[in-house]
Amino acid sequence: MDLNKVMIIGRLTRDPEARTTPTGQSVCSFGVATNRVWTDNSGQKQERVEYHNMVAWGKLADICSQYLTKGRRGYFEGRLQTRDWEGQDGVKRYRTEVILDNMILLDGGAGRGGDFAKAASSSEPKVEEENAPSAEESKEEIKVEDLPF
Repeated sequence: MDLNKVMIIGRLTRDPEARTTPTGQSVCSFGVATNRVWTDNSGQKQERVEYHNMVAWGKLADICSQYLTKGRRGYFEGRLQTRDWEGQDGVKRYRTEVILDNMILLDGGAGRGGDFAKAASSSEPKVEEENAPSAEESKEEIKVEDLPF
């Protein structure tokens, strides 16, 4: 059995670019950056940034183009796909992209506050309501008698 699964948490490097194919299907592409920080053998702090090309199709593309903007932080889930083409100079080019299945916003937008979360899936969008109880409202005392074990 094979598996092609990608999970990325990062920030958008540019605003999404939304398009429509000649057949009428929505497509949205954007970039996401992920940072890795570590301490090397000499004790020096090191940092490396990776850039990822993301592509969403259909309903998920519509949601991404509506809610995502440069700098927003999100969770992105999908699969890797590499496509190739021949450039105008006759050189074969390659581009590896993450084809999205799911997206969750992890930060609030302007005027939304920090608890805003939005999830979307290409097959059936999932939305976490903004009016959901906050962390303080959902904190209830847990009684030992209520535990199922």
